[in-house]
Amino acid sequence: MTKPVIIERRGAVLDVTLDRPKANAIDAPTSRIMGEVFAGFRDDPALRAAILTGGGERFFSAGWDLKAAAAGEAPDSDYGAGGFGGLQELPGLNKPVIAAVNGMALGGGFELMISCDIIVAADTATFALPEISSGTIADAATVKLPRRIPYHVAMELLFTGRWMDAAEAKHWGLVNEIVPADRLMARAREIAGLLAGGPPLVYAAIKEVDRETAHLPVQQAMDMINGRKLKTIETLYASEDQLEGAKAFAEKRGPVWKGR
Repeated sequence: MTKPVIIERRGAVLDVTLDRPKANAIDAPTSRIMGEVFAGFRDDPALRAAILTGGGERFFSAGWDLKAAAAGEAPDSDYGAGGFGGLQELPGLNKPVIAAVNGMALGGGFELMISCDIIVAADTATFALPEISSGTIADAATVKLPRRIPYHVAMELLFTGRWMDAAEAKHWGLVNEIVPADRLMARAREIAGLLAGGPPLVYAAIKEVDRETAHLPVQQAMDMINGRKLKTIETLYASEDQLEGAKAFAEKRGPVWKGR
């Protein structure tokens, strides 16, 4: 059997391809493998950014493998430390992840996509949350989607399971940009290369601040930052990179980020 997840290192960038024909659906064993892949990405200081895409041209991911569900896999099965798809609940993932959506992103595949930080979609990509027709809840989307796009649009997608094309997804801010399908990976790699050359300690701080303060009033969030109550903020403010940024500006040169 072929591996359900293909990984390729390109310098400081990790390409992760979910490759389970025909629909790149995710069962519990595949999810655990994906969790191991993204945990390895998180913990490898040489890797600065990752790209997640689907194998083939039709599907980014159809989400939960309903054949596995029909065989008895429960919605609360052990999907690994990163939760479903290995990414949604992975603790301490403080590096940027780009979704390169090559085709249909459905259900759990949709949820996996919105767990990434930047989303580039092929012009042929389509999106839906069809869980309603299967008598179950799109749990992560129910939590996240009303915070990402207008409430009424999110509720319509959740209640009806209707399809959304790439142009509408861009209209609502669900994806960052749309590119021709044959340019998708090239564009994702351009963005990943830009991020890989940026300040890793700042990326880490941005992601932790967003994650840890999303539920707080603005002043409480600012108090956490100003009081250095977040590990990544403390690390950043005491780092060589923090000083390097100021030096590079004063010396009119490009900064050299060391991640320390």
